[in-house]
Amino acid sequence: MFTYLDPTVRKRLVAEGKLIRINREGHKLDPDEQGGGQAISVLGPIPLPLTIGGRHLDATWYACVRNTELSKVQELADQLRAQHTQSLFANLASSMAVNCVLIIGDPGAWTNPLIRVHSSCLTGDVFGSERCECGPQLHHAVAAIADDEQGGMVVYMSGHEGRGIGLWAKAATYLLQDAGENTYEANRSLGLPDDSRDFTDAATLIRHFHDRKPFRLLTNNPKKLDDLAALGLTDVTPVKHVIGVTAANRRYLEAKKGWGHRLDPEDLD
Repeated sequence: MFTYLDPTVRKRLVAEGKLIRINREGHKLDPDEQGGGQAISVLGPIPLPLTIGGRHLDATWYACVRNTELSKVQELADQLRAQHTQSLFANLASSMAVNCVLIIGDPGAWTNPLIRVHSSCLTGDVFGSERCECGPQLHHAVAAIADDEQGGMVVYMSGHEGRGIGLWAKAATYLLQDAGENTYEANRSLGLPDDSRDFTDAATLIRHFHDRKPFRLLTNNPKKLDDLAALGLTDVTPVKHVIGVTAANRRYLEAKKGWGHRLDPEDLD
């Protein structure tokens, strides 16, 4: 896919208020203000009807990406256009992390919404893999938010595959796990951290849509709470989020429990 927007289309979307930039605090920037390396471009709102678990839901989608990544794509596009090499525009296909926000309900009425910060997992979210519980967690989060009287949002972090190591390395860890290592031991065997995810952009997006007010977070992971607290989001109530436990992922979940996830023995039965 192209990560590039034609300048005339981009200008039109800015004028319509459908393409904005926000700073690290989540505040909207003036179109001419740079905002530094932490600035994020937000594209939306985009109506997005969903079917989750056989039920229809109406959500609003926003696509979000750091400006530092967009600027690299823009520079390459300008070079290719100057060289009249349209055929090489395929070089603009990129692994750039485009994070997403799904809004369910009316943010203007939120006082303590339900929020899920979900790390991308191709094998679980798309293929339905049972080696993890990611797919069921995502679907259950959307349904839970839709059923909640407050509503809320899902922040989908596309750069978080394999707790931040990427899909290629994640595939290698699966082979190491099949040889007897657990999910964290496999990361270490590759010389990688147990968890290298960065929640800075997630905190920025939560501040933009909810402005530092209290919220409930669907998570079993205390590190996620600590990371968001370090980024200024401290008025957070964790909500246990156990779903999708199978014989195929019980060992994986036991490793997460040993690493510190708030999972009780009965959760894994």
